[in-house]
Amino acid sequence: MDTEQVTALVIADVGLIVVVSWLMGALARRLGQPTVIGQIAAGIALGPTLLGRLPGDPTKALFPAEVLPFLTVLSQVAVVIFMFLAGYEINYRQLRGGGRSVLAVAALALLVPAGLSMGAVTAFDGLVEAVQPDAGGRTFVLFMAVACSVTALPVLVAIVRERGLAGTPTGTVATTAAGIMDVVAWLVLAAAFAGTAHSGGPSWVRALVLIVLFAAVMFLVVRPALDWLLRRSESRLLGQVPLALGLAMGSAWVTSELGLHPVFGGFLAGLVMPRRGESPDPEVLQPMEQTAGLLLPLFFVTTGLKFDIGTLDGDGLVLLAVILAVAVLGKLGPAYAACRCTGLDPRGSARVAALVNTRGLTELIVLNVALEAGVIGPGLFTVLVLMALVTTFMTGPLLTLIARGERPRKEIGRVDERAGKIQAQ
Repeated sequence: MDTEQVTALVIADVGLIVVVSWLMGALARRLGQPTVIGQIAAGIALGPTLLGRLPGDPTKALFPAEVLPFLTVLSQVAVVIFMFLAGYEINYRQLRGGGRSVLAVAALALLVPAGLSMGAVTAFDGLVEAVQPDAGGRTFVLFMAVACSVTALPVLVAIVRERGLAGTPTGTVATTAAGIMDVVAWLVLAAAFAGTAHSGGPSWVRALVLIVLFAAVMFLVVRPALDWLLRRSESRLLGQVPLALGLAMGSAWVTSELGLHPVFGGFLAGLVMPRRGESPDPEVLQPMEQTAGLLLPLFFVTTGLKFDIGTLDGDGLVLLAVILAVAVLGKLGPAYAACRCTGLDPRGSARVAALVNTRGLTELIVLNVALEAGVIGPGLFTVLVLMALVTTFMTGPLLTLIARGERPRKEIGRVDERAGKIQAQ
């Protein structure tokens, strides 16, 4: 296949992926699910799980080996932009002003599933090795802790907005706690991957020192410089979006050179990018969101091409059940208990617990980083992708179930109030 043929097929693939993802995303919204669920389903449908099982294997015809590197590069650009947004949307004021509920939820909903997953890896070592033959070691154990405890902040924020919970105590607690958990989870993952044989970089001590130094330079030098530059009136001529994009890509390149995945650099750039009054600037946020939204379906398809549910055997199903139990119970129970112990009402506590159980896109990025680094293989990757899908899919129905019965109780309360007034008269 010559260059012109590869170029033409890449263009056709991008068009196909964008349209199919848009249709599936719209269908997901009609079913009361976040758009990302439909987009993930589109990526899986175009892969070997569905399309690849049709006669003639259309998946290989549409996505031959020659075009995959180009789609992968575009998808990684999208993921770096997405991780920049994940860091950029974290509200420092909320993190600093988070009350007892926020800190309690963040601590318990992160540490409990992380601890349970590390215990499960040890207790079910035979089952884990049946699916992941080379399981074990510090990096693998820490990765499993992050994989079972991470929360998808961007998906959670979208659900909060769609459900009308933005600005409410429930929405604020869930969003802020998720932001804290995301920061800690990515820091732990970066430390786990630094300098290991999987990263191909220097020794882990040296790599960790270099990463800490780079982060210090970003916060102590780059952030103040950008803030000064953007405050000058003539700086508007530079354009904030190109500056943000350049910062994200440059930071991603540096972390890649230090032996880490580029997504860590994108996330760090988002944390460093100056904000307007500590809130994301819409002039930066909206164009970057639109760019990421257009390109992210490519990431879902490249993920779907690595995912084949047909390879899941009996051991894989049992391991999936164990991981789902650890991931779901480790989030729902501790988050609910943390909210109740710090003064939130039962329904608000249940909503927070359901929201922080969302994993979605953030989980898929974590899994792809581990798969590319060789920390996990295709079998465990398939199991964990299914866990991410189930935990994200269940958020909407859980919130609907929690809301059910509120209206009748309110109406009963109004009737009782009117009855009391009549009796008083």
